[in-house]
Amino acid sequence: MSTDMDFSAVSEWIGGLGIGAVSPLNFDRIGNGQSNLTYCVSDAGGSRWVLRRPPLGRLLASAHDVVREFRILSGLQNTSVPVPKMIALSENPAVAEAPLVLMSYVDGLVVDSPAKAEGLTEDVRSAVGESMTTALADIHRVDLESAGLLDLASHKPYAERQLKRWTTQWANSKSRDVPALDLLAERLAANVPDQRELTLVHGDFHLNNVIIAPDGSIVAVVDWELCTLGDPLADIGALLAYWPEAGDAVAGPFMASTLPGFPTRAELTADYAAKTGRDVAAVGFWQVLALWKLSIIAEGVMRRAESDSRNRAGAGSPTTSLIDDIVARALSTADEIGI
Repeated sequence: MSTDMDFSAVSEWIGGLGIGAVSPLNFDRIGNGQSNLTYCVSDAGGSRWVLRRPPLGRLLASAHDVVREFRILSGLQNTSVPVPKMIALSENPAVAEAPLVLMSYVDGLVVDSPAKAEGLTEDVRSAVGESMTTALADIHRVDLESAGLLDLASHKPYAERQLKRWTTQWANSKSRDVPALDLLAERLAANVPDQRELTLVHGDFHLNNVIIAPDGSIVAVVDWELCTLGDPLADIGALLAYWPEAGDAVAGPFMASTLPGFPTRAELTADYAAKTGRDVAAVGFWQVLALWKLSIIAEGVMRRAESDSRNRAGAGSPTTSLIDDIVARALSTADEIGI
């Protein structure tokens, strides 16, 4: 058991929720996520739940808002989007110095490494790719009003909001100068596509943030902390940014999709277009924006891990060379599509 939280107080809180938790409870850090911290909670009777909390140490304003994440997931409980069941939210400082969210444990596989992908047949890998576009289509189909999410975020044009937000995040979190990131911001700002609709946007949709069943179907989409309202093409562009292919010169940190059986980026885009009827001509812009944003997020993760080692995930933290590779891929993609 780790020592970064008062687990006795958290155990008492969970014990009082009436969910049948049998003490003692055990807390194990899970996942490669390096923003909000995620724990598997297991009790003496063999039951399991998942606990989420913000990272430790100094945080940027509005970042890592698990209360907001709880609201989003609560709104999605009766939709076609596969999500864990929300159980409880604590904002009591006597339980923890930060808010906590308890949710159901969803059994399945997270394909967060090539080793896990190698254990899947090519048919299942293909099914995973198809399930990704299906899940995105379901997310973008959510009726915002009935889900209680119409006022979740601004209705102003999403690209401009993203550029403003992440330029500010970069200014507040950078520990070194990366001129290419500033150049990318300028090129993106000069090539913003018209926004035609407003939908729910997951904001961080990739293989690490879905849990799959043995047949390749998605049983839960997780990590909703960057969810907002905006242009649905932002999510498909981000999926492409996190979806390297075997022939890429710079693959980046997410290598599972380079294995045979997984669809190509072009196939993912065509599949999404067929399922939604959307014009996907502007998807390249959103792919570049997602790579630019990923670089800024990775810099923030690296800084947090340097300032407080308790935030470091088991898989390690990003390095400057990895971040420079992502920036290089963003620049080459921008060159390819002419922005």
